[in-house]
Amino acid sequence: MDHKTGAKINLKDSYQKLEQVAKQLYPDSKVVFRWNTEDCIPLDKIPYIGEFSNLWPNVYVGTGYKKWGMTSSNVAGNIITDKILGKENPYEEVFKSTRLKPIKNHEELGNMLKEVGHSAILNKLEKIEEYTKDVKQGEGKIVEIEGKKVGVYRDKQGEIYAVKPYCTHLGCELSWNNLEDTWDCPCHGSRFTYEGKSIYDPSIKDLERIQTK
Repeated sequence: MDHKTGAKINLKDSYQKLEQVAKQLYPDSKVVFRWNTEDCIPLDKIPYIGEFSNLWPNVYVGTGYKKWGMTSSNVAGNIITDKILGKENPYEEVFKSTRLKPIKNHEELGNMLKEVGHSAILNKLEKIEEYTKDVKQGEGKIVEIEGKKVGVYRDKQGEIYAVKPYCTHLGCELSWNNLEDTWDCPCHGSRFTYEGKSIYDPSIKDLERIQTK
């Protein structure tokens, strides 16, 4: 049930589908816990291993393992160890972490630019119900209010939570995750609770809340 973070797809049945497979393989099994996680996948699908930055010597990174951390971390350990010891590693150039510009994906850049022009978003909404009557209990949605996009979530008690729906990392427009009830960033994987609290990096700042009362 893998998917890109922030993908605009219905995730509600994800756990159920996995449980069906588990029951086929192990009929007597019981589900004790459920969880999900994120994996960093580089644009060219090759891990970043080596110098963290051309401007920052003696700092190294190993990331972007594309769900193959058991093996790729071993490759990273060997390459970085050789670099520290001043040895040449035949695979260094393949995984070179400084090989790409920070922004090479035009679609991603376009998403970031959606933040432009929305910085003056409303800080308070007096008549929120007029704009959110179509949002069901337990549902999150981006709605347009007075020309501005607002991320709204209605909890099971009917209370509305409204946030500015742009990632605090680089301003990408967020999508609603209906499996975990979170706001997810399609650019770099940041995630936020329906209240706007940052729970996955690279964002470290909470979303701006919009008062509804």
